[in-house]
Amino acid sequence: MDFAFTDEQAMIAETAHAFFAENATSPRTRTAMAATGKDAGIDRALWTAFCTELGLSGVGIPEAMGGAGLGMVERAILAEEGGRHTAALPFLASLGLAAPAILAGGSAEQRSRLLPGLASGERIASFAVASADGAAGAALGDGTLTGTALHVPHGAVADLFVVVATNGVAIVERGAPGLAVTPLTSMDQTRPYARLDFDSVAAEALADPRAATNAAFVTGWLAIAADALGGAQACLDRTVAYAQERVQFGRAIGSFQAYKHRLADMMVEIEQARSAVYWAACAIDEGSDEAMFAVHAAKAFACDTYSHCAGEMIQLHGGIGFTWEHDAHLFFKRARSNASLLGAPDWHREQVAGLAGLDRAA
Repeated sequence: MDFAFTDEQAMIAETAHAFFAENATSPRTRTAMAATGKDAGIDRALWTAFCTELGLSGVGIPEAMGGAGLGMVERAILAEEGGRHTAALPFLASLGLAAPAILAGGSAEQRSRLLPGLASGERIASFAVASADGAAGAALGDGTLTGTALHVPHGAVADLFVVVATNGVAIVERGAPGLAVTPLTSMDQTRPYARLDFDSVAAEALADPRAATNAAFVTGWLAIAADALGGAQACLDRTVAYAQERVQFGRAIGSFQAYKHRLADMMVEIEQARSAVYWAACAIDEGSDEAMFAVHAAKAFACDTYSHCAGEMIQLHGGIGFTWEHDAHLFFKRARSNASLLGAPDWHREQVAGLAGLDRAA
């Protein structure tokens, strides 16, 4: 099957690439990483520009609700470009998880009330899976929620939360009495986590919890896979540039055969990951029976590829690659975050095996 972007998608990709290259710079990312409180892990100026100047923060939200009304391929394009620069944005939390959950599972009134603010970027949302004791599910009943949610992406900066409990999915506002938000120290400071503690917090149940949960996970898996693809490509591009500049024994190190072989292996893996990611995006947009198979495969393969390329980036940069001052570590940490969030690659491969009937064959 031949795949190519439409003219509109190519324009979105070109625009997003130029925007992130100019604005999502390493100094700005490191400033966001060092921030605390309501600015922890987010470049506010970059987020404002992404939402207002680029105008694609509502990529997957219908036009009637202030969005752009685009599909999964366009979301993947934006996630890939953001991942290419490890942008300190709540793209995954707000637009890749929370917004799809509200769109798929909210009532007409909930969608019209909540989605325009997310589409414009005026409000930031996040997605949480709550538990009562770290294993058993939290209870949602009588309009309140009690329990705990760990590893909530960009939870410290979110204005509202879509929370999955054992018996429903609900919206919780940040300022609700009984809600405690505690920032957590995490490896990837460009996508920090928070802990949420719910003590009989007022919660507004979504109309269709199953649809909300399914939409959040599918879109989230694809967004992470696309982010991983962009990050892996950046690892290769930056390492190739370094190989052309660094000289050893009177020659550019990129001229050594062993070095070139490792770059070639990275390129092959990245192109395979690219095919997997955009196959999944197309399958979801088209409502294909292969959509779940494709998105599990994309998440597993792209995250493994990113982890490998980020490690190779550090190794092939030599001594400078092992220093904190070098950006190689930003990519390595994002790669580890992507691999662990919403299911490790091994878990996704198990889902692929099950969908392919390999568990029954065994």
